[in-house]
Amino acid sequence: MPPSAKTAVLLLAHGSPESAEDVPCFLYAVTAGRPLPQTVIDEVQRRYALIGRSPLRDLTLQQAEALQRELGLPVYVGMRNWTPYIREAAPRMASDGITHAIVVCLTPQNSRTSVGLYRQALEEAQPVFTFDFVESWHDQPLLIQALAGKLEAGWKQACAEAGARIPVIFTAHSVPASTIMEGDPYEEQARQTAELTARRVAGLSAREWRFAFQSQGMSGGTWLGPTVEETIRELASTGGGGHAGIFLQPVGFLCDNVEILYDIDILFKKFAAECGLRLWRAESLNASPLLTAALAAVVRSRQALSP
Repeated sequence: MPPSAKTAVLLLAHGSPESAEDVPCFLYAVTAGRPLPQTVIDEVQRRYALIGRSPLRDLTLQQAEALQRELGLPVYVGMRNWTPYIREAAPRMASDGITHAIVVCLTPQNSRTSVGLYRQALEEAQPVFTFDFVESWHDQPLLIQALAGKLEAGWKQACAEAGARIPVIFTAHSVPASTIMEGDPYEEQARQTAELTARRVAGLSAREWRFAFQSQGMSGGTWLGPTVEETIRELASTGGGGHAGIFLQPVGFLCDNVEILYDIDILFKKFAAECGLRLWRAESLNASPLLTAALAAVVRSRQALSP
């Protein structure tokens, strides 16, 4: 890249509606206009109504602001399914005189169902600047350190409250099984993130943790498992009454969203209680300084590779 190039960072994310009323418009974007049964729309609205609102957009903008301060570079946000849309971010960057962008997805593990669609949306926006697209950063050391710090603090506190050691379930968003059969690296990368995180937590042995996929789609077909519910049920039945509870550590979500605030905090907590187990989870990274440091390290590594 020539010395005169004006470089920026573009953070890409899934996006989330601001309220239950916004859900139909949001789902229209998610499915690219493909109609969904009204029962699916009603269920998603119900979930958003129960959590009040998703903080994903606000937290993503906070992450961008923190990264901009750390790097001293302009940082933009583009979301595939909500404002600020990727198609809006690209022309705004061009009007600001950006000639090159380092593009990082706020989904560390690469899947064509997430990262692939974000890249497609960026290409469809026909940016006039060049860009370096980071395919994945699931094993970035500072990301692992950040996840492990949240896990260790939360798990040890939960064990103290339970009066016993409790098993850990790492989770990531499920994808259609066909995606993996077609060579998608997502499952392998998600499991690797979990294993690297577990290794950094002192005293957590390999037999004390499991991995499961959450938030399977409502549109039918086979989705990647095992599910969190299956794993909770297995721990409840194999624990012989010895488990006082379980601890969940999401590794595919970088901030609070509906999959955290509803799927884990409401749905899985209720399911665990029905199985006789109490459920705790790790605090999300949100605007964690270590997450900012991890993102900055990813960007700087790409700057170092630039000619």
